[in-house]
Amino acid sequence: MLALLGFLTIFVFLALILTKRMSVIVSLILVPVVFALIGGFGAEMGEFMLEGVKGVVPTGIMLGFAILYFGVMNNAGLFDPLISRVLRAVKGDPLKIVVGTAVIAMLAHLDGSGASTFLIAVPALLPLYDKLGMSRIVLAGVVALGAGVMNLLPWGGPTARAATALEVDTSAIFNPVIPAMVAGIVWVLFVAFWIGRKERKRLGIADVEFDFQAELSDEDKAMRRPKLFWFNLLLTIITIVALVKVWLPLPIIFMIAFAIAVIVNYPKPDDQMEQVKSQAVGMITVVSIIFAAGIFTGILSGTGMITEMANALVGFIPNGTGSMMGIIVAVTGMPLSLLFTPDAYYFGVLPIISETAAAYGVAPTHIGSAAILGQMTTGFPLSPLTASTFLLIGLAGVELADHQKFVFKWAFGTTIVMTIVAVITGVII
Repeated sequence: MLALLGFLTIFVFLALILTKRMSVIVSLILVPVVFALIGGFGAEMGEFMLEGVKGVVPTGIMLGFAILYFGVMNNAGLFDPLISRVLRAVKGDPLKIVVGTAVIAMLAHLDGSGASTFLIAVPALLPLYDKLGMSRIVLAGVVALGAGVMNLLPWGGPTARAATALEVDTSAIFNPVIPAMVAGIVWVLFVAFWIGRKERKRLGIADVEFDFQAELSDEDKAMRRPKLFWFNLLLTIITIVALVKVWLPLPIIFMIAFAIAVIVNYPKPDDQMEQVKSQAVGMITVVSIIFAAGIFTGILSGTGMITEMANALVGFIPNGTGSMMGIIVAVTGMPLSLLFTPDAYYFGVLPIISETAAAYGVAPTHIGSAAILGQMTTGFPLSPLTASTFLLIGLAGVELADHQKFVFKWAFGTTIVMTIVAVITGVII
């Protein structure tokens, strides 16, 4: 009975959000509540929900202040000199431009937001691509590859969702895959080199200069703090090191980093509040989803639905493959980005997979690490289920089908490379 209720909860949740009949936040809250009531858990339901919300508080705080921190860094112009230097270095060589595009996309995605990455990278590079006659498909594809591999970062979304769904610390999932992520970055740079060489062969090398700063609006220029570049860069490096080394709890690190960043860059209280307001929509959306997911996972766990669903699934797994669940999850994650939204996969599918894998001795952290190697990381910038994909192709002026056809094999290749390294390093089994 519990297994059936659990599967119905997942099915209805997926159906509502995939058909866009209900928002993710509302679905995460109401669907499990309805089925908990049907199962006769009305008296204990409140306790289950509260425990679930308590479990995701650190993740919600971390994501909220990560958005605020990197929003301040972007507005202050931390990435501007890096982008300008890359553009000056590449000049009119298509090969260097494509590699530079990958570098810019990866740097811009340090804030973990696909939308902001695309808004930074594509408008900055599109005039140069058009000026040289380079393919806009290449621009969109390489930006997608750079953003995809960097989306593994703990504040990027998928990692935080995986940690929330599996009720483990974010660092337990992310830190072990750092070597695999580095391999993914190297792969993306290799792909950019390969594609750029073809563009150079097609177009040759042109003698042109391009000024990124001239493309900024007056409002953007007013918020820039070029004199604080080295301070902001040092603060960001220290913040990232502190996150990896876990010098303090991850939410606390971002809270402190944000406070330091905003008071140094924008000393006036009114300006500080404007910085908060400029990131408010993105922050509230993400944090609300995380807390709503706490209710979802709290009810599924507290009622025992997840355990019973896992037990039911064990019987359907062929003998000999259960111990390879980590590899299966890693390899299938990227293609499944085209079928499942991050919320549907991480909150609806991953917990069941994790519980099933546990029966074969595979730890939840292994499953979580495997999932983030492709599911809405390398796969998010070409998935029709993410709004940022349409922002990317809209800014670049390309069709979704053309974009997917061009970038799918390279994005899947990123996942395969990272999976191989993760297996070698023992992160997934």
